[in-house]
Amino acid sequence: MRDELKPFVDWSWCARNLGRIVLVDTRWYLDGSSGADAYQAGHLPDAVFVDMDRWLSGPASPEKGRNPLPDPEVFAQGMREAGISDSDTLIAYDDAGGVIAARLVWMLRSTGHKAAILDGGFGSCPGKLAREIPLRRTGSFTPKAWPDHLLADISEASSDAFLTVDARNRDRFDGRQDPIDPRPGHIPGAVNVPCRGNLDAGGHLLPELQIRGNFEHAGVLTAQNTIAYCGSGVTACHNLLVMEQLGMGNGRLFVGGWSQYGHATDRPVETKIQPDGRL
Repeated sequence: MRDELKPFVDWSWCARNLGRIVLVDTRWYLDGSSGADAYQAGHLPDAVFVDMDRWLSGPASPEKGRNPLPDPEVFAQGMREAGISDSDTLIAYDDAGGVIAARLVWMLRSTGHKAAILDGGFGSCPGKLAREIPLRRTGSFTPKAWPDHLLADISEASSDAFLTVDARNRDRFDGRQDPIDPRPGHIPGAVNVPCRGNLDAGGHLLPELQIRGNFEHAGVLTAQNTIAYCGSGVTACHNLLVMEQLGMGNGRLFVGGWSQYGHATDRPVETKIQPDGRL
């Protein structure tokens, strides 16, 4: 296995490195459906499950958003209980093209660990699914502080000093609807690069030139001075990892996202909806 691990790998890469990687199931659903239940009903062989709400998020609040980063010790405990150690190489997957798995992978890579998203996710592995939960010894995982240089706060996310990139679907960005947050729309000045637009119908990354074109069309030529956000700091990680995959560098994450900004009623909101209801 090469020391240089890109943010996305395919199943053929995983198959060549079985025994030297840890597969991690990160399925999670915004509607409250249980990722743990989905894992127990069938998962990739030898994969462990890591729960988003318990280990990859801190307590929700209007001031911090729906999925703030957890305390580093909480994250480390979750990794240890899953049998994961500092030296492990983790390959995370979901059933949503990697836009959920991106959260764990970003957290790991940002703190110096080897991790990548399985391109194509749950459906990319040939063969039968497993229901057995692998027995792994408790891991040795050291808590590390979240890196300030890769994070942005609400003031920075709304500053003209940065290019702020919204990873949500176009209808939420435009303000046509928002099923979960208090105000529709987006941070003024933000551009929209929907993270799911990085994927084909099967949940695999589109060709590099096509993805790069999506970013360039929105005015994103480099990750430098770029801040990514979404509803709550989960799917925005996918855009950050895609930019890294493309060699654009490392942007910053506004973890609170729209679930924080939308509650900050003293801050302005921008929409694409005209007073007569037209776009």
